[in-house]
Amino acid sequence: MSKKSLKLGIALAAGAGAAAVLAKNSKCNPGTSKASDKSASSKNPVNSDYRNTERGKYEKNSKGIYYTNGNYEAFARPEKPEGVDDKHAYIVGSGLASLAAACFLVRDAQMPGSHIHILEAMDIAGGACDGIFDPTRGYVMRGGREMENHFECLWDLFRSIPSIETPDVSVLDEYYWLNKHDPNYSLCRATVNRGKDAHTDGKFNLSQKGCMEIMKLFMTKDEDLYDKTIEDVFDDEVFNSTFWLYWRTMFAFENWHSALEMKLYFQRFIHHIAGLPDFSALKFTKYNQYESLILPMQKYLEAAGVDFQFNTEVTNVIFEFKENKKIASAIECKVNGVEKGIVLTENDLVFVTNGSCTEGTIYGDQNHAPNGDAEVRTSGCWSLWKNIAAQDPSFGHPEKFCSDISKTNWESATITTLDDKIIPYITDICKRDPRTGKVVTGGIVSCQDSRWLLSWTINRQGQFKDQDKDKVCVWVYGLFTDVPGDYIKKPMKACTGKEITEEWLYHLGVPEDQIEELAENSAVCVPTMMPYITAFFMPRAKGDRPDVIPDGCVNFAFLGQFADTPRDTVFTTEYSVRTAMEAVYGLLGVDRGVPEVWGSVYDIRELLSSSVKLMDGKSPLEIEIPGANLIKKPLLHFIRGTVIEKILRDYDVLKDGM
Repeated sequence: MSKKSLKLGIALAAGAGAAAVLAKNSKCNPGTSKASDKSASSKNPVNSDYRNTERGKYEKNSKGIYYTNGNYEAFARPEKPEGVDDKHAYIVGSGLASLAAACFLVRDAQMPGSHIHILEAMDIAGGACDGIFDPTRGYVMRGGREMENHFECLWDLFRSIPSIETPDVSVLDEYYWLNKHDPNYSLCRATVNRGKDAHTDGKFNLSQKGCMEIMKLFMTKDEDLYDKTIEDVFDDEVFNSTFWLYWRTMFAFENWHSALEMKLYFQRFIHHIAGLPDFSALKFTKYNQYESLILPMQKYLEAAGVDFQFNTEVTNVIFEFKENKKIASAIECKVNGVEKGIVLTENDLVFVTNGSCTEGTIYGDQNHAPNGDAEVRTSGCWSLWKNIAAQDPSFGHPEKFCSDISKTNWESATITTLDDKIIPYITDICKRDPRTGKVVTGGIVSCQDSRWLLSWTINRQGQFKDQDKDKVCVWVYGLFTDVPGDYIKKPMKACTGKEITEEWLYHLGVPEDQIEELAENSAVCVPTMMPYITAFFMPRAKGDRPDVIPDGCVNFAFLGQFADTPRDTVFTTEYSVRTAMEAVYGLLGVDRGVPEVWGSVYDIRELLSSSVKLMDGKSPLEIEIPGANLIKKPLLHFIRGTVIEKILRDYDVLKDGM
């Protein structure tokens, strides 16, 4: 042992011994006077009531919930809350968050299904989790769902939802088996020069300054990032890196989006830094998200007797304010266009999905751009939130998110191949035959030099249960919709489905003299313009998103991407399900812990590993910082032979020769 280590050990031992002597003396002198107690406490104030205990560790917070981890509570069934049989629940919307809330009401709150009423403006459930075959247009998927193993609330839910395809198994079971047998990873993350592999090769290509900018953001307090943009915290050192290509195309971040949201994402998925370049961090469903996620939930709820009311557009929830309580007292709605009111008591619960990323979607088709006379599907989500928010400041500020569609829009398109002429170009890039039923692209392929910043992906085929096995559904999206393309000299938002296909074929490397013919006869495309698709990434401050259960609310909660819950990240299926669980547990008093957001940001192993991965294998100890070498060698000498040295070596922070 070194002299320094020996001295440190002696000091620690001496401190421990002194504490033991003091403790012994206090026990041996029970008659110490109150005056001497007071004198001692004035010199060294100690809470005399303090004791080491875990009692109260899981007491519910002001929202009526507590967070937990581990499998003890994850496997537990809560007791039936008192008085639940006398309550009714009204759930506005039928997207993932709303259906999840209904499922938790049935499973955990044990509310009779007939007491649960889902009010949906459309004629179909699912919200943003869609996937349909439109006979007049073709297959339509406005988006896809990227999931990972630490979506704790999502998997907690789907372990209880029966599969509608395989008897006697859950949705989680079939999902787990699928991704075990056919793990996801990409063989080509990006292309340049019309379909050539960009050879990003798993590297982030961040400079030392760029890494430091990211680390600084990582360590910044939330409140210091209120209303700031990513441009406020990063410069070209990050924006010109391969890291930023990966990041913004995978998560759909723009430079002007929220720096706070960027930080939360980085912390939330720190354990997946190594999986960003090839998408090995991700898992996907077998079919589109409507058939894989929404339909099983709907069948489960219908079997429980839940009341679905379609073509019912809720326009406002009226509140009564008394004795520091906020009570939802009435729901205003239109049923098939006819105005109606639902009178509520304090015993009735209301759950509202406020805002929507797919609200106001404009649908085009093969020969029409998604503008002008194109179909617009609207459910009034933003108007509803504005009407609710006008009644109390704690209900949030919707205008922060929906007031500038030039910064919140992008466009996607579903291209369906009609024959085998395009298939060879796809196979040449992704190195897999898309018709095998297994992983194809393994995530998006980004056209690095595309002016639209075009990305495309092919998930397992068929993406629809009834899809023709010879057809392939491709999902395409562009982040920049208002600039001319590289082949089609028009903004994406002004393009027909055929023209979007032509631009995509150009970036696949199809010879120019064949592009128009293939786009016309070998594929059909349905474009969808979504004005608010990244509205939740707009810069914000505390209070702009309302709490899931706003302070003072006794029978009302918000759900979904525009409700606020700590540490988790929007634009994920997990966020929708987490807000639903918190809302139900809080309002019903369900005595079961909500699984905390996975704690990788507090795991020293993940922090060390991600630091090395972010620097493309370089150790943080190799960074040249003026004056750092003066303390580096003594510190390394001090930890030699300890568990600290071992963990640093295990994660390549400490290397031979250092």
